[in-house]
Amino acid sequence: MTNEQQPIRVLVVEDDPVAADAHVMYVGRVPGFVAVGKAHTGAEARRILDRTPVDLLLLDLHLPDGHGLQLARSLRAAGYHADVIAVTSARDLAVVREGVSLGVVQYVLKPFTFATLRDRLARYAEFHAAVGEASGQDEVDRALASLRAPSPAALPKGLSGPTLERVTAALREAASEGLTAARVAEAVGISRITARRYLEHLVEAGRAGRSPLYGQVGRPELVYRWVPQGR
Repeated sequence: MTNEQQPIRVLVVEDDPVAADAHVMYVGRVPGFVAVGKAHTGAEARRILDRTPVDLLLLDLHLPDGHGLQLARSLRAAGYHADVIAVTSARDLAVVREGVSLGVVQYVLKPFTFATLRDRLARYAEFHAAVGEASGQDEVDRALASLRAPSPAALPKGLSGPTLERVTAALREAASEGLTAARVAEAVGISRITARRYLEHLVEAGRAGRSPLYGQVGRPELVYRWVPQGR
Protein backbone atom coordinates (compact mmCIF):
# COMPACT_ATOMS: atom_id res chain seq x y z
CA MET A 1 0.00 0.00 0.00
CA THR A 2 1.43 3.39 -1.00
CA ASN A 3 1.41 6.50 1.15
CA GLU A 4 -1.44 7.92 -0.97
CA GLN A 5 -3.68 4.92 -0.39
CA GLN A 6 -5.84 4.99 2.70
CA PRO A 7 -6.74 1.74 4.45
CA ILE A 8 -10.25 0.43 3.96
CA ARG A 9 -12.12 1.15 7.20
CA VAL A 10 -14.17 -1.78 8.47
CA LEU A 11 -16.87 -1.88 11.14
CA VAL A 12 -17.50 -5.35 12.57
CA VAL A 13 -21.16 -5.89 13.53
CA GLU A 14 -21.51 -9.19 15.40
CA ASP A 15 -23.60 -10.03 18.47
CA ASP A 16 -21.26 -12.76 19.77
CA PRO A 17 -18.43 -10.98 21.65
CA VAL A 18 -15.93 -13.79 21.03
CA ALA A 19 -16.71 -13.89 17.30
CA ALA A 20 -16.59 -10.09 17.12
CA ASP A 21 -13.11 -10.02 18.66
CA ALA A 22 -11.97 -12.73 16.24
CA HIS A 23 -13.32 -10.83 13.24
CA VAL A 24 -11.61 -7.61 14.36
CA MET A 25 -8.36 -9.55 14.70
CA TYR A 26 -8.82 -11.12 11.25
CA VAL A 27 -9.43 -7.73 9.63
CA GLY A 28 -6.32 -6.32 11.29
CA ARG A 29 -4.20 -9.08 9.77
CA VAL A 30 -5.16 -8.23 6.18
CA PRO A 31 -2.93 -5.56 4.58
CA GLY A 32 -4.87 -2.49 3.47
CA PHE A 33 -7.68 -2.90 6.01
CA VAL A 34 -8.26 -1.49 9.48
CA ALA A 35 -11.04 -2.30 11.94
CA VAL A 36 -12.38 1.03 13.21
CA GLY A 37 -14.79 -0.49 15.71
CA LYS A 38 -17.14 -3.31 16.63
CA ALA A 39 -20.83 -3.31 17.46
CA HIS A 40 -22.98 -6.04 18.99
CA THR A 41 -26.35 -4.61 17.91
CA GLY A 42 -27.76 -2.64 15.01
CA ALA A 43 -28.35 0.38 17.25
CA GLU A 44 -24.74 0.35 18.39
CA ALA A 45 -23.61 0.14 14.77
CA ARG A 46 -25.68 3.23 13.92
CA ARG A 47 -24.09 5.16 16.79
CA ILE A 48 -20.58 4.28 15.58
CA LEU A 49 -21.43 5.20 11.98
CA ASP A 50 -22.68 8.59 13.14
CA ARG A 51 -19.22 9.51 14.41
CA THR A 52 -16.78 7.32 12.46
CA PRO A 53 -16.18 7.10 8.68
CA VAL A 54 -16.66 3.50 7.50
CA ASP A 55 -16.07 1.99 4.05
CA LEU A 56 -17.20 -1.58 4.73
CA LEU A 57 -19.48 -3.36 7.20
CA LEU A 58 -18.65 -6.94 8.18
CA LEU A 59 -22.25 -7.60 9.13
CA ASP A 60 -23.77 -10.54 10.96
CA LEU A 61 -27.34 -11.00 9.74
CA HIS A 62 -28.79 -12.20 13.05
CA LEU A 63 -28.62 -9.36 15.56
CA PRO A 64 -30.48 -9.03 18.89
CA ASP A 65 -32.43 -5.98 17.72
CA GLY A 66 -33.29 -7.06 14.19
CA HIS A 67 -32.15 -8.74 10.99
CA GLY A 68 -28.92 -7.48 9.46
CA LEU A 69 -30.63 -6.71 6.15
CA GLN A 70 -33.10 -4.47 7.99
CA LEU A 71 -30.10 -2.56 9.31
CA ALA A 72 -28.60 -2.37 5.82
CA ARG A 73 -31.90 -1.08 4.43
CA SER A 74 -32.20 1.62 7.10
CA LEU A 75 -28.61 2.69 6.54
CA ARG A 76 -29.21 3.10 2.79
CA ALA A 77 -32.35 5.14 3.50
CA ALA A 78 -30.37 7.36 5.87
CA GLY A 79 -27.71 8.03 3.25
CA TYR A 80 -24.91 5.77 4.48
CA HIS A 81 -22.93 4.34 1.55
CA ALA A 82 -20.69 1.72 3.18
CA ASP A 83 -20.57 -1.60 1.36
CA VAL A 84 -21.51 -4.78 3.19
CA ILE A 85 -19.96 -8.22 3.53
CA ALA A 86 -22.66 -10.34 5.14
CA VAL A 87 -21.61 -12.96 7.67
CA THR A 88 -24.26 -15.60 8.25
CA SER A 89 -25.02 -19.25 8.81
CA ALA A 90 -28.23 -18.91 6.76
CA ARG A 91 -28.22 -20.35 3.26
CA ASP A 92 -31.50 -18.87 2.01
CA LEU A 93 -30.90 -17.65 -1.55
CA ALA A 94 -33.90 -15.31 -1.28
CA VAL A 95 -31.97 -13.45 1.43
CA VAL A 96 -28.94 -13.35 -0.87
CA ARG A 97 -31.01 -11.78 -3.67
CA GLU A 98 -32.46 -9.20 -1.30
CA GLY A 99 -29.02 -8.31 -0.02
CA VAL A 100 -27.69 -7.47 -3.48
CA SER A 101 -29.98 -4.43 -3.71
CA LEU A 102 -28.83 -3.21 -0.29
CA GLY A 103 -25.10 -3.04 -0.95
CA VAL A 104 -24.13 -6.58 0.07
CA VAL A 105 -21.13 -7.32 -2.14
CA GLN A 106 -20.06 -10.62 -0.55
CA TYR A 107 -21.46 -13.39 1.64
CA VAL A 108 -19.29 -15.38 4.06
CA LEU A 109 -20.92 -18.47 5.53
CA LYS A 110 -20.23 -19.41 9.14
CA PRO A 111 -18.09 -21.07 10.27
CA PHE A 112 -15.23 -19.67 8.20
CA THR A 113 -11.46 -19.54 8.47
CA PHE A 114 -9.15 -16.53 8.37
CA ALA A 115 -8.01 -17.60 4.89
CA THR A 116 -11.61 -17.40 3.62
CA LEU A 117 -12.19 -13.91 5.00
CA ARG A 118 -8.77 -12.76 3.84
CA ASP A 119 -9.58 -13.83 0.29
CA ARG A 120 -12.98 -12.05 0.37
CA LEU A 121 -11.39 -8.86 1.69
CA ALA A 122 -8.62 -8.99 -0.92
CA ARG A 123 -11.22 -9.36 -3.66
CA TYR A 124 -13.20 -6.47 -2.22
CA ALA A 125 -10.03 -4.35 -2.16
CA GLU A 126 -9.59 -4.88 -5.92
CA PHE A 127 -13.21 -3.89 -6.49
CA HIS A 128 -12.89 -0.88 -4.15
CA ALA A 129 -9.75 0.31 -5.94
CA ALA A 130 -11.44 0.39 -9.36
CA VAL A 131 -12.06 4.10 -9.96
CA GLY A 132 -12.52 6.34 -12.95
CA GLU A 133 -14.41 5.73 -16.16
CA ALA A 134 -14.40 2.24 -17.64
CA SER A 135 -13.01 1.96 -21.16
CA GLY A 136 -15.67 -0.56 -22.11
CA GLN A 137 -17.74 -3.60 -21.16
CA ASP A 138 -14.67 -5.76 -20.54
CA GLU A 139 -13.35 -3.42 -17.87
CA VAL A 140 -16.73 -3.29 -16.12
CA ASP A 141 -16.89 -7.09 -16.22
CA ARG A 142 -13.38 -7.36 -14.75
CA ALA A 143 -14.26 -5.03 -11.88
CA LEU A 144 -17.34 -7.07 -10.98
CA ALA A 145 -15.50 -10.37 -11.47
CA SER A 146 -12.96 -9.36 -8.83
CA LEU A 147 -15.66 -9.99 -6.20
CA ARG A 148 -16.21 -13.57 -7.25
CA ALA A 149 -14.27 -16.55 -5.94
CA PRO A 150 -12.92 -19.13 -8.41
CA SER A 151 -15.66 -21.51 -9.50
CA PRO A 152 -15.10 -25.11 -8.33
CA ALA A 153 -17.18 -26.32 -11.28
CA ALA A 154 -14.58 -25.00 -13.70
CA LEU A 155 -11.63 -26.73 -12.03
CA PRO A 156 -9.70 -29.51 -13.71
CA LYS A 157 -10.12 -33.00 -12.33
CA GLY A 158 -8.24 -33.48 -9.06
CA LEU A 159 -8.36 -29.82 -7.97
CA SER A 160 -10.72 -28.64 -5.24
CA GLY A 161 -12.33 -25.26 -4.64
CA PRO A 162 -11.31 -24.91 -0.96
CA THR A 163 -7.66 -25.71 -1.71
CA LEU A 164 -7.66 -23.32 -4.67
CA GLU A 165 -9.02 -20.65 -2.34
CA ARG A 166 -6.14 -21.20 0.10
CA VAL A 167 -3.55 -21.15 -2.70
CA THR A 168 -5.11 -17.96 -4.08
CA ALA A 169 -5.07 -16.32 -0.63
CA ALA A 170 -1.38 -17.20 -0.13
CA LEU A 171 -0.48 -15.78 -3.53
CA ARG A 172 -2.45 -12.59 -2.92
CA GLU A 173 -0.78 -12.05 0.44
CA ALA A 174 2.67 -12.37 -1.13
CA ALA A 175 1.74 -9.54 -3.54
CA SER A 176 4.54 -8.51 -5.94
CA GLU A 177 7.16 -10.60 -4.12
CA GLY A 178 5.58 -13.80 -5.37
CA LEU A 179 5.96 -17.37 -4.16
CA THR A 180 7.54 -20.55 -5.42
CA ALA A 181 5.56 -23.79 -5.49
CA ALA A 182 7.56 -24.95 -2.47
CA ARG A 183 6.60 -21.86 -0.48
CA VAL A 184 2.94 -22.24 -1.43
CA ALA A 185 3.03 -25.92 -0.47
CA GLU A 186 4.40 -25.00 2.95
CA ALA A 187 1.85 -22.22 3.49
CA VAL A 188 -1.17 -24.29 2.44
CA GLY A 189 -0.10 -27.69 3.75
CA ILE A 190 0.01 -29.60 0.47
CA SER A 191 2.76 -31.24 -1.57
CA ARG A 192 4.98 -29.19 -3.87
CA ILE A 193 3.68 -31.06 -6.91
CA THR A 194 0.08 -30.38 -5.91
CA ALA A 195 0.85 -26.72 -5.26
CA ARG A 196 2.34 -26.40 -8.72
CA ARG A 197 -0.81 -27.87 -10.30
CA TYR A 198 -2.95 -25.20 -8.61
CA LEU A 199 -0.49 -22.45 -9.53
CA GLU A 200 -0.38 -23.54 -13.16
CA HIS A 201 -4.18 -23.56 -13.20
CA LEU A 202 -4.17 -19.94 -12.01
CA VAL A 203 -1.62 -19.07 -14.71
CA GLU A 204 -3.79 -20.67 -17.40
CA ALA A 205 -6.80 -18.76 -16.06
CA GLY A 206 -4.90 -15.49 -16.30
CA ARG A 207 -4.99 -14.94 -12.54
CA ALA A 208 -1.24 -15.49 -11.94
CA GLY A 209 2.02 -14.98 -13.78
CA ARG A 210 5.28 -16.88 -13.49
CA SER A 211 8.93 -16.02 -14.01
CA PRO A 212 12.21 -17.89 -13.40
CA LEU A 213 14.20 -17.23 -10.23
CA TYR A 214 17.86 -17.00 -11.20
CA GLY A 215 20.96 -16.82 -9.03
CA GLN A 216 20.94 -20.41 -7.84
CA VAL A 217 22.71 -23.58 -8.91
CA GLY A 218 20.90 -25.78 -11.41
CA ARG A 219 17.59 -25.23 -13.12
CA PRO A 220 15.97 -21.91 -12.10
CA GLU A 221 12.87 -22.21 -9.91
CA LEU A 222 9.62 -20.55 -10.98
CA VAL A 223 8.13 -17.69 -8.97
CA TYR A 224 4.37 -17.15 -9.21
CA ARG A 225 2.70 -13.77 -8.69
CA TRP A 226 -0.95 -12.82 -8.42
CA VAL A 227 -2.36 -10.77 -11.33
CA PRO A 228 -5.13 -8.35 -10.25
CA GLN A 229 -8.22 -8.33 -12.44
CA GLY A 230 -7.73 -4.69 -13.34
CA ARG A 231 -4.57 -5.43 -15.34
